[in-house]
This record gives sequence, C-alpha cells and structure tokens, in this order.
Amino acid sequence: MTAMQPQLPPDVGRPRPWLRVVRHNPLTVVGTCIVGASILLALFGGVVAPYDPEVPTGRVSEPPPSLPRVPGLLLATVRGQLDQPVHWFGTDSAGLDVFSRVVCAPRVDVVVGLAATALSLALGTFLGLLAGYYRTGSSEALTRISDVFQSFPVFILAMILVVLTGRSLLNIVLTLAVLFTPIFLRLTRSQVVTQRSRTYVEAARAVGHREIVIALKHVLRNSMAPSLIQASVTVGWAILLTAGLSFIGAGVRPPTPEWGGMIATGASLIVLGEWWPSVFPGIAISVTVFGYAVFGNLLEDRYGR
Repeated sequence: MTAMQPQLPPDVGRPRPWLRVVRHNPLTVVGTCIVGASILLALFGGVVAPYDPEVPTGRVSEPPPSLPRVPGLLLATVRGQLDQPVHWFGTDSAGLDVFSRVVCAPRVDVVVGLAATALSLALGTFLGLLAGYYRTGSSEALTRISDVFQSFPVFILAMILVVLTGRSLLNIVLTLAVLFTPIFLRLTRSQVVTQRSRTYVEAARAVGHREIVIALKHVLRNSMAPSLIQASVTVGWAILLTAGLSFIGAGVRPPTPEWGGMIATGASLIVLGEWWPSVFPGIAISVTVFGYAVFGNLLEDRYGR
C-alpha cells in the first residue's frame, strides 16, 4: 500500500505563466505591443522620422495629411528623392513635419515618464520599507509627510515646482519623482506591515539574521508586487503630466518635439479647419497611456492574484 502524498497548500504568491495570462486577457497583447513600440520610438524615433523634427520643411502653409499612393513613392520620400515631399500627418504652422515630431516625441514624454517612475519606485519602496518595518516616531512622521504631499492637487503642485526649479528635463523628472514617491511609499508600507508579522520573519530572526538583512532580503521581496503593478499606471500618469505641463507652457521648451506642446501649438488652428497639428499628438498620448494601463493589468494578473 503506497503512502499518500501530503496535500500542499497552493502558492498564492507564485507568478502565473505568461501564456496563461495572455489567454485569460488577450487585450494585454495590445498593451504589451504599445509599450514596446513606445520604448522603441524613444530609442530610435529619430531613425524612423523622415524629416528633422526641429527644422521646417519649407512648406509653411500647413498642408493636410497626405499618404503615398504607391510603395515606391514612400521609399522615395524616406530617401528625400521627391520634388514634392509627402507629409503623412501634414505640417504645422511653422512648417515642421507633424509625423516626424509625433514619432520623436517619445524621446521626451516616454523617457521622462519611465525615469520619473523608476526614481519614485526606488525611493518610495525604500522609504515605505523603513516606515513599515521600523515602527518609530520618525517612520510615522515620514508617513504624515507623504499624506501632506498627497493632499495637494498633483498637477498644480507639479506646475509650481517646475516653475520654481526651472523647465529643464532633469527638473521635470525630479519633480514628478517627488510627487509620485508617496504613492509607492504607502503601497510598500501597507505590505510591509502585513509581512513583518509572518512566520518566516520570526524564523529568520531565530537563525541569527540582522533586522536590516531581514527587511531587505525577505520582507521587501515579498512586498514589491503592488508597487510594480502601480508602476505601469504611474508611467501613464507621468506622460500625461509631462504633456500637460508643456501644454500650459511650463514644460519642455519648443521646438523640442513633445506631444503636449504640439497640441498647444495646433489647438488654436482647429477652428480654422486645420486639425492635424493637434489631433495626431493627442491620439499618440491616448494610445500610449492606454497601453501602459493595460500592461498594468497584465502585471496584476501575473503577480497580484
């Protein structure tokens, strides 16, 4: 008679296979492709753009979007061998090619969003670990300070900080990182408070591990899932804030290609029927933010359940 195998409890924290997650939610494939495309454009947008995004093409009359009728015309356009160049998305009032500026804008919007989110994720998780694991007066004060930051409207506070510190890309990244840090601090702190009372923490103490080692090696590793899921959504918020700051004139300086600045430049021309300078960058923002939000659902399906 064979001995019965013990029934092991299901491992709730174990990541689900990617293929199973994709089958459960096919929309995540779209989100993943959008995220991948945005990163590729941030790296190689200047190669894809047929024109220099900061140099007028010579056609300042805002021609509407025009598509090539044959593949050879497209190839000739990319090589600059046409007497009458084709502008896929038209040009703006300064004669700048809208398509080239749209595909080059991720070098600002996506890079700022990723950099600000990465900094806030690193700083917020570390501070959340300290505030949740070491229940001292300083950790409680840290939590109250984060509450004060979150009590102000994010966009208004970002606008004030950028105006005070300057409109450089570095200042925008640091400003957004400071504003998003309380989000990850609170998420990590809530998880750490739950994890610090688990039996594996007591076992680590019993074998002689120091508290800092337990916090960094064991507790933090088991408390990162909510913050990682939130990070994808935060990238989308950072892109929206970057575009919003440029839209009101407090962000990236023109003629640097940036989606919010492009919308602001073309907004006054919509009433004249020239919709393309602002509509195409608006679509680009919407699609990109949607992609990062859907990618956050993919991370939630894999790590949060």
